[in-house]
Amino acid sequence: MAGVLAHRGPDDDGVWLDPSAVLAFGHRRLSIIDLSTVGRQPMVSADGRLVLVYNGCVYNFAELRAELEGAGRRFRSCSDTEVILEAMAAWGIERAVKRFVGMFAFAVWDTASRRLSLCRDRLGIKPLHYGFVGGSFVFASELRAFEAHPDFVAAIDRDALALYVTRGCVPAPRTIYRGIYKLPPGTILTFDANQSEPSEPQPYWTLRDAAECGVNSPYRGSAEDASRELEELLQEAIRCRLVADVPLGVLLSGGIDSSLIASLVAATAARTKTFTVGFFDQRYDEAEDAKKIARYLGTEHHEVHVTANDFRALIPQLPQIYDEPFADSSQIPTYMVAQLARSAVKVTLTGDGGDEMFGGYARYLWTNIIGKSARALPMWLRRFVAHSLTRVSAAEWDRLIAHLPISERVRTPGRRLHKLAAVLDPLDPPHLYGHLVSHWPQNRKVVLDGNEPPTVVTEPTLWPHVDNFIDQMMYLDAMTYLPDDILTKIDRATMAVGIEARMPFLDHRLVEFAWRLPTQMKIAGGKGKLPLRRILYRHVPRALVDRPKAGFAIPLAEWLREPPLRDWVESLLQRDRLEGEGFFDTHIVRTIWDDHISSRHDRHYELWDILMFQAWLDNKQRSRPMGVH
Repeated sequence: MAGVLAHRGPDDDGVWLDPSAVLAFGHRRLSIIDLSTVGRQPMVSADGRLVLVYNGCVYNFAELRAELEGAGRRFRSCSDTEVILEAMAAWGIERAVKRFVGMFAFAVWDTASRRLSLCRDRLGIKPLHYGFVGGSFVFASELRAFEAHPDFVAAIDRDALALYVTRGCVPAPRTIYRGIYKLPPGTILTFDANQSEPSEPQPYWTLRDAAECGVNSPYRGSAEDASRELEELLQEAIRCRLVADVPLGVLLSGGIDSSLIASLVAATAARTKTFTVGFFDQRYDEAEDAKKIARYLGTEHHEVHVTANDFRALIPQLPQIYDEPFADSSQIPTYMVAQLARSAVKVTLTGDGGDEMFGGYARYLWTNIIGKSARALPMWLRRFVAHSLTRVSAAEWDRLIAHLPISERVRTPGRRLHKLAAVLDPLDPPHLYGHLVSHWPQNRKVVLDGNEPPTVVTEPTLWPHVDNFIDQMMYLDAMTYLPDDILTKIDRATMAVGIEARMPFLDHRLVEFAWRLPTQMKIAGGKGKLPLRRILYRHVPRALVDRPKAGFAIPLAEWLREPPLRDWVESLLQRDRLEGEGFFDTHIVRTIWDDHISSRHDRHYELWDILMFQAWLDNKQRSRPMGVH
């Protein structure tokens, strides 16, 4: 089981067995801090009571170590692993974990109480899965470790599959396999050896509490004061994330978030290395913008450009890289820039989390600007306009707008107009948000015998008590889209090539501060992330960064219609194959493929969901039969 996770830890490995054969730990190590063998895992505490296996980094380990040494604890290594282990031995697991600043997933076994505890970091940066396989309770960073267990039965959870095609990923706590779960962020699960079942995961920190506390105790200073205080927090978050015994770099897209991280790193670290992925299609290419910023900051800059042929060559590897069906098409450039970075560094900093914490997504801006205006219109008029916008297909809107000046600044305008229609339509918040983030129209049931179970998105009773819908959307994005999509993407891509990604914006202290900032401090005048912009303008000229948000997109719609990808699509969507596998409504799938290939409609979002599942299924069936439950 540990062997199939070698990519996550190519430098070392270890196994620990409980003398009574109740439990076994296996570990693969990516050596970042204290490269010597004394940092090896699994690790046993000095008193012999606790045994730890752990993935991630606790950045404030030096401060915790100093405190523990002051209380008489002695250390054998310089690793953060030993510090968190001794902290738990000294203070108890929950009290210790509340003091950890970092990203982590760990399992710790208490040999005295014979209790196993699983824990995941507050924002869900590092993955942890668990469940019963045969008569054994099993846990691991990735699902492939479960597949290596001789008793594992690969039964597809069709309800999870229904969620997947809607969101492009499988949201926690479910996985694509029936009976296997993701540990939710910010929780601890315990399993007493004398019990037959583990406890329900218990939270030690919740984003809901952070949101409600922040909104109820808003920042009272000026916008300029807020940006100054935020910059200090961000500098501290970066400072502790630069601690490593290996080379570090920054993934630089040229956008606000990554440019800010790169500028603050470059201000403190000598000869900063930056890495960018670009495309030869100028509509999607941000490499030139990133290069200008890198040149201004004086970084050692590296870039790679992706072609359709590169894309096609990588597709067979995607099921192995992303472990379960995953359909965010930016997974390709993310992997390629990680691969580029691996040639020069072993740790990278990224700008992930800036959008969710500071209002960076277009849906926040549209809701803020258009929603206010729409509320002044009669309901019948709002519905009429919304209906009129959606009567014209997204592809037809794209063709109509192609000759207007706006087409040079806005990609996929038709899809954006359809999202605008959703904002105009007087839907209640759960339905509106669900529509904005869904890949498939909610009235089209493409998964056979699969029904979407309730999630935090569909259950407003689980939402925080905040007054405005924009804050609610930012909360839902940070609870779902961020850990299930964005962080999954960056974790699997970087771990696949043996590097570690660190996210300063997801320091929980910074997250809690972000929630104290009133919405109007984050979003105003048709722009989001205002505090981040204020900081960035102090380090980089506005002209280099003030441009429309592009995202990490690729020209997938066109590539799917052309060789060599078109043949690959046809092989996965053959009518006989779909009917034989029995997971999808063949008529619906073939219709959207015909619509797309004829250019009547742009259906690449829906198609990519289906294709990534089909490719994953194909890969798994080569190694073992798949259940059809």
